[in-house]
Order: sequence, then structure tokens, then C-alpha cells
Amino acid sequence: MSEPVSVAAVLAFGANLGERAPTINEAVRELASSPGILSVRMSSLVESVAVTPAGPAPDEPAYLNAVALVQTTLTPRELLHTALHIEQRFGRVRTERWAARTLDIDIVAYGDSRVSELDLVIPHPQAANRLFVLAPWLELDPDASLAGAGRVGDIAAALTATQIRPAEVAR
Repeated sequence: MSEPVSVAAVLAFGANLGERAPTINEAVRELASSPGILSVRMSSLVESVAVTPAGPAPDEPAYLNAVALVQTTLTPRELLHTALHIEQRFGRVRTERWAARTLDIDIVAYGDSRVSELDLVIPHPQAANRLFVLAPWLELDPDASLAGAGRVGDIAAALTATQIRPAEVAR
């Protein structure tokens, strides 16, 4: 029997309710110990304003964000289920779209794959507009590319740096 193929995936973590940094750090540790996850590298934490489709939502609590580079043998769907399970364990409740949350885990990229399903779109459709995803990703992989959009460094350079700031919390 052959070994499962390992794929590099990019996951974005965010939280704007509760103990944000401990939640993200513990969620990354839980991800790292999940079946099918071979390795996880986490970026530094950055803080960002809440964003909705209408733009910034300054009345919402600020988000703490990080990115993890993951080597996995999971399929995109299995990785999604793992992420949703971890979100649920950390109190994520899905009652309203774009609402504040204890934890959000998005699959930003899965190798060079493109997936377009009702509940799973890869690459993440908003990744190229989110410096709070791109900057931490660049920290981990300065040569990163986002399928269909180009070099992450070039995309990030076109966005305003006022979207994020380094988080002043311990990892």
C-alpha cells in the first residue's frame, strides 16, 4: 500500500471574542495533533479591524489573526471538517454571518488546487483582499503564491498597511 500524498495548505485563524491569543494558540496546537496533519508552522499574531462585505466594522471588537502553513494528507473536505470541529470545540457558534466569533479557521489555499463547492471554495475568495492573511503568510513563506492571483508579496504590497498592526500579546 502506498503512502498518502502530502499537500501544503494555508489556514487563516481569527478571533475577536474572549481570550483571543490563547484560543488561537491552543487551536493551532489542536490542529497539529489532528490525524492527517504532518506539520504546522504558525505566524506571528496581528490585529485587524473587523471587516464585512460593506467594509470595516469599527464597532465590532478587533480581530487577532494568524496563519498556519500545514503539511497534510487530508483532502480539502477532510481538512474543512477538522477546522470546523476545532472551531466548535472553542465555542464557535454560527448564528449570523459576519458576526463576532471566538474562533474562525479558513482554508486559504490547498496546494495549487481550486475547489468551488457551496460550502468550500479554495483558494479562499477574499484572501487577496485581506492583509491580515497575506502578511502573516509572507512571514512564513516569502515566495508564496495564491492560485489565480499571483505572488502573495505583490498582492500584499497593493493593499494598505493600515489594515493590520502587530499584536501586542505573547504568542
